[in-house]
Amino acid sequence: MAAEKKPGWRRQARILAFKVLFEHDLTGHNPAKALEYYLAEEPLPPDAAEFARNLVYGTLAHRAELDEIIRRFAPAWPLEQMNAVDKNILRLALYEVLFENQVPVKAAINEAVELAKLFGTDASPKFVNGVLGAVVRSYGRVPGAPGGVNNR
Repeated sequence: MAAEKKPGWRRQARILAFKVLFEHDLTGHNPAKALEYYLAEEPLPPDAAEFARNLVYGTLAHRAELDEIIRRFAPAWPLEQMNAVDKNILRLALYEVLFENQVPVKAAINEAVELAKLFGTDASPKFVNGVLGAVVRSYGRVPGAPGGVNNR
């Protein structure tokens, strides 16, 4: 039997960032403390830890704007009633797609769908993919291009 493959460092960073954002959303815990707690429990390589920090702090800094985008592209699901897993995956992915220049848009969306498979319901991957796809189409983004609003 083959050994289970460990996710790449970017996926590990996204998982960590998602956990911190989810915890902060549900409990109000200090995200900096939660981030350092998770990093102490499951250390990441320095590049991954820095990427996770950037994702957490960037997502939180743009949260109001990200929430407005989610409201606009998922009008049938009031944000206040949306599954917390889906909501935080969308926030994280939208931050990465619209504000980061680290990975191609298509890769960021794929990673969000993978997070939805790991942490969400059976409907989460399709929902996350649909919302992110609609945002990308609306913003005129090229799925293979690096993320970031400056790269339109």
